[in-house]
Amino acid sequence: MGPPKIGQTVVVEVPSTTANIGPGFDCLGAALDLSNQFTIKRIEGNAERFELIMESTEGNHLRGGPENLFYRAAQRVWRTAGVEPVALEARVKLAVPPARGLGSSATAIVAGLVGANALAGYPLPKEKLLELAIDIEGHPDNVVPSLIGGLCVTAKTANDRWRVVRCDWDQSIKAVVAIPSIRLSTSEARRVMPENIPVNDAVINLGALTLLLQGLRTGNEDLIADGMHDKLHEPYRWGLIKGGLEVREAAKAAGALGCAISGAGPSILALCKATKGREVSVAMVKAWEAAGVASRAPLMSLQLRGSECVSNTFG
Repeated sequence: MGPPKIGQTVVVEVPSTTANIGPGFDCLGAALDLSNQFTIKRIEGNAERFELIMESTEGNHLRGGPENLFYRAAQRVWRTAGVEPVALEARVKLAVPPARGLGSSATAIVAGLVGANALAGYPLPKEKLLELAIDIEGHPDNVVPSLIGGLCVTAKTANDRWRVVRCDWDQSIKAVVAIPSIRLSTSEARRVMPENIPVNDAVINLGALTLLLQGLRTGNEDLIADGMHDKLHEPYRWGLIKGGLEVREAAKAAGALGCAISGAGPSILALCKATKGREVSVAMVKAWEAAGVASRAPLMSLQLRGSECVSNTFG
């Protein structure tokens, strides 16, 4: 095991995620079949050199350099594994738009961890990468499914350890994610939340989360509908999303079992049977259009593979 050679290249694919999923604030997330692709190459230069090439206008505001989130994640791998850090170039095919509540920053963290680990000869197991990802992000609901795929519940135990449980998701249930042209930063979405919540609201969320997980496991429409309600963050965040409540109601009227803010927003997640997917998608786009917001609403499935290193070559 040692530092990668100049020209060595790995290609990493990392899925988008939808987090919180209604009542699962900061603990429930799912990987979706919309992915960013990172082509990562060892280049000449000192360890502070990081070149970022974005193959999308969506990411033209993102910059390279040693403070970049991707490179900071890569550095954590090398420090943990005792590998000498090197200069890198990352070329990104961006499909997951930033600041939309689909885990864009999580894809950067996970790609940095997985890519750096692959370049160094895989010194760290995935369990360690998971630990590093949560530590960098600060909360687990995006990075965990982005790394391992599927529907994941993550909890901190009484002895301060993280436990991750992958949960079943019936294949008959699909996700329509309405992605608007407007942006919303996670920091802004967190600022509007209160520091304390009523006990009754916490109890309602605990019950709703139980119903939702059972509904997703079995495909039971009534349980999903009853479980897709939140009292912890959504009441404070809907006001930040122009036309959001109208989009939610349009989706439900078109056959969605329930709607939730995806992550911190402004994208909106609707769960529905596959047969209702197109109707729900069209209704959400039209509702946002009526509010003066352009959007798209792809029908997506659960992505089970998580992040993958699909190529590892020498230049």
